[in-house]
Amino acid sequence: MPSLSLLKQPSSSQLKEIINLYRLENWWPADDPDDPELVSRMIAGSHYFVIAIENDKIIGMGRAISDKASDAYIQDVSVIKEFRGKGLGTAIVAMLLDQLLKDNIQWIGVIAERDTHPFYEKLGFSIMPAALPLLQLKK
Repeated sequence: MPSLSLLKQPSSSQLKEIINLYRLENWWPADDPDDPELVSRMIAGSHYFVIAIENDKIIGMGRAISDKASDAYIQDVSVIKEFRGKGLGTAIVAMLLDQLLKDNIQWIGVIAERDTHPFYEKLGFSIMPAALPLLQLKK
């Protein structure tokens, strides 16, 4: 099993690997230039940022954003395709949950992408009745 660790101050090579994970998920548009400074700020601003490493390469990630007092959201959980189905995504989410619960965060949400909700349901998340996620994008 790859190793998991909390990331606080990424190296330039780690920033490139994390940008690659965002691109693989189509969360970072292909025509947008790399922005290591933005990713560095995203990591610094996260409550926790977890990476999975195998052979000195980042093969998975996930992060929690939070007010650090009561509420948190887990997001950006990604594992490189050839490493999926081996429990790595589950381990990343479990580590984030463990850290948040140690910080006494009681409300932990996730907005699952289409067709990924069964993954999160297996980890104890449930659909919020009468809730609908909304988004406003910069124009």
